[in-house]
Amino acid sequence: MRSEQEANRAIELYSDTVRRICMLHLKSYSDTEDIFQTVFMKYVLSSAVFESEEHEKAWFIRVTINACKDLLKSFFRSRVISIDEVAEQAAETQSEHSEVLEAVLSLPAKYKDVVYLFYYEGYTAVDIGKLLNKNVNTVYTLLSRAKAILKEKLGGDELEQ
Repeated sequence: MRSEQEANRAIELYSDTVRRICMLHLKSYSDTEDIFQTVFMKYVLSSAVFESEEHEKAWFIRVTINACKDLLKSFFRSRVISIDEVAEQAAETQSEHSEVLEAVLSLPAKYKDVVYLFYYEGYTAVDIGKLLNKNVNTVYTLLSRAKAILKEKLGGDELEQ
């Protein structure tokens, strides 16, 4: 079990990353907070020894993605509509980036993960391959296909990297 100082340090370093990944997958603030607590509880109870800060960050990303997938597969989740979803449908917000965000959120999960890790977290394809247990060429293919899907949805000529 980890100390309170270790837990506070981890929350300070990785809370934004964990929340962003959760929102990307779950699109629900309340589910995001639940998974956030679960991930950091797993960290506190874990006896894993990390080789570096990058190794620790990779652990948080992997645990967060797995926790989100588990929640999405749960029986309860498949039978209930979140009040957040109802509120989102009722009050559509118009912002400068809402079209891009909607397009990214509408991507299949296998594309969302690589797009998020590549563009928002700044990981290389090699690092993403290690994190997601995928071949590097598979990561490049997923990025390429995701960009093509986004280009088609957004009607743009070229996506910025």
